[in-house]
Amino acid sequence: MWIKLISPRMSLRPMDSEYKRLLSPSISLLVLASLTPSEHRVTIEDENAGNLDLDDSPSLVGISVNIDTSGRAYSLADHYRSRGIPVVLGGIHASACPDEASVHADAVCIGEAEDLWATIVNDAAAGRLRAKYFSDHPADPSKTPMPAWHLIQRDRYLYSCIVCASRGCPFECDFCYNSCDYVHNCYRNRPLAEVLAEIRKLPTRQVMFIDDNFIGNLQWARNFVRAAKSMNLTWHAAVSTNIMNHTDLIDEMAESGCRSLFIGFESINGASVAGVNKSQNKVERFEGLIQTLHDRDIMVNASMVFGFDEDHPEVFPQTLDWLVRNKVETMTGHILTPYPGTRLHQRLVEEGRMLDNEPTHYNTSKVVFRPRNMTPEQLQEGYLGIYRQFYSLPSILKRLPGPGKRRIPYLLFNLGYRRFGKVTSLVARLGLMGACGRLARRLSYGIQ
Repeated sequence: MWIKLISPRMSLRPMDSEYKRLLSPSISLLVLASLTPSEHRVTIEDENAGNLDLDDSPSLVGISVNIDTSGRAYSLADHYRSRGIPVVLGGIHASACPDEASVHADAVCIGEAEDLWATIVNDAAAGRLRAKYFSDHPADPSKTPMPAWHLIQRDRYLYSCIVCASRGCPFECDFCYNSCDYVHNCYRNRPLAEVLAEIRKLPTRQVMFIDDNFIGNLQWARNFVRAAKSMNLTWHAAVSTNIMNHTDLIDEMAESGCRSLFIGFESINGASVAGVNKSQNKVERFEGLIQTLHDRDIMVNASMVFGFDEDHPEVFPQTLDWLVRNKVETMTGHILTPYPGTRLHQRLVEEGRMLDNEPTHYNTSKVVFRPRNMTPEQLQEGYLGIYRQFYSLPSILKRLPGPGKRRIPYLLFNLGYRRFGKVTSLVARLGLMGACGRLARRLSYGIQ
């Protein structure tokens, strides 16, 4: 049986360029391919990296669905089903809204696929697909195979050095998909030996961990950094703010090659983060954490969210001043987005505050609900304004790190990726994203 896996074309926010679409491939589809029983043939097509062949005739089509790609995903599913080809939908939005997805699919895979995919494939081969597949227990991460990298052209992407070392998150913030009913939110790490073996097979010594929270299991994280010290790695990850309680771990992370951390600060207003069940964030300790990381030459990518119930229009200039004053290297900003299936979405529906149900607007750059303490227009304009000001040339100069390991990657990101990204990302048309990533690694970290 021939199985075709598809990643639909994602939407871009106003500040995004083609770098966003081609930052990295879908690791979930690569893992799904590895989970497929060996008697079947698998191909992967990513609409972000090229046009899809819609005149082909696979035996089974699998499509990964996010909310902003759901319209396109459903259109693709309808296309294949109209030709008698069965379709399985999965991914985070299909899992959160399986009834909606079922309208466009022969089967919906709800949640993690490790314990489900082989059954789905075998049922498809036998012509007996069920409408929904759901496991009543968390997947065992030791069953997660290495991604099937050989199925894609890695050079189409800026980075293909991505690794996922865990599943789940220790926390359940109300706006996060981890608050959905379908989620078995039990934090689990893959066996350390398997993660290290996967890293050794990468074509570069740079590693991008894409875990929700790399320090969800502190002991596992400590074991990793101690093993990594001898591997000559440069690595990056996302962590929660409670890492500020573990300076010893930060020291070892720096020694093992950690060069940047994505951190969900979300807001400098303590009442805002408390209102969405993000109790781990202690606003009064944020500045100390940033300084601790800077002292160890670790860059900070601050995730900030705007539109919480405690936010007023003043949140934008206050946040901008805080980011610049603390010389935060990069900021990923979001408008609070109530994804269907989350506790936040349920609450806003009950309060009658939802304004917009267009799926492509759910990419954290559009206001889709009525804020409590500002107008939708103030929230939209404030969000776009802080992006413009944060990545303006005066701000980039004010936040410039001193001489050291952070300066070159800082300039490449702020100027090449953000400020002039729509120009520099034209290399995508030439198929040079991979070459661009290699150049960035060489300039930033001396990695060949």
